[in-house]
Amino acid sequence: MKLVIACLFGVTMSLAGIAAADELGDANALFAKKSYPEALQKYTKLANAGNVEAQQHLGEMYLYGEAGAIDEAKAEAWFRKAAAKGNPVAVASLDLMRQRVERRTDIDYWVNRYDGSDLQSGQYRCPAPRFPSVSKQNDEIDRVAANMTKWQECHNARVRALNEASPLTKRIPADVAKLINKSEMERTEKRLAEVYTNLTESAQVKAKLVLADFAVWRDATDAWVREHNEIVKSTPTLERERELENRRNNRVNN
Repeated sequence: MKLVIACLFGVTMSLAGIAAADELGDANALFAKKSYPEALQKYTKLANAGNVEAQQHLGEMYLYGEAGAIDEAKAEAWFRKAAAKGNPVAVASLDLMRQRVERRTDIDYWVNRYDGSDLQSGQYRCPAPRFPSVSKQNDEIDRVAANMTKWQECHNARVRALNEASPLTKRIPADVAKLINKSEMERTEKRLAEVYTNLTESAQVKAKLVLADFAVWRDATDAWVREHNEIVKSTPTLERERELENRRNNRVNN
């Protein structure tokens, strides 16, 4: 008789295990479909019953905001329950949360403060050349042209760097990016897109101003050079003046 009871008890336990597995599968399927409220309800029921995987998933939902508002305290509590039973994902998640605390300054820098200054300083700082109103000496013309070439090379390098940096989230170091949660990353992506727009528009405006000033100097200098060349062209050379003087003297003597 005891043997029969033992067998029946074993069957009951197996059925309970199958039911729990089915519920976990249902919860996972709901999560995959982004039916988060329903998935949360099932994970919570299973987690309270001691299901380690459900505890791990529940911690993730609270950590990444899929349970509603982000609640790191609840996330940590569920991760600790799962980690205590050897769940490796929960152990890794607790370590990630520890790193988030230790590197909060780095996270906040990219989420709230990065302004793209590294893309407009150092080798990408391109001071506008100074243009005189007009240049009348070859050495000055050469100097201004060389300064313009130097600026143009700097500007082109900055444009290439801006193109390569898009989107700016690529500049977030990998060890910091992995610590930024979903809602933080969404804010970061939006803010960095605005930063990038400001950087490109600023570069375009500055380039237009430099090119406009250069065009004014070039046109004025070209006009002066043409006028000067015409004057030189119409002025007799020293030899020509001597020839004309000799002719005048010959006419007088004759």
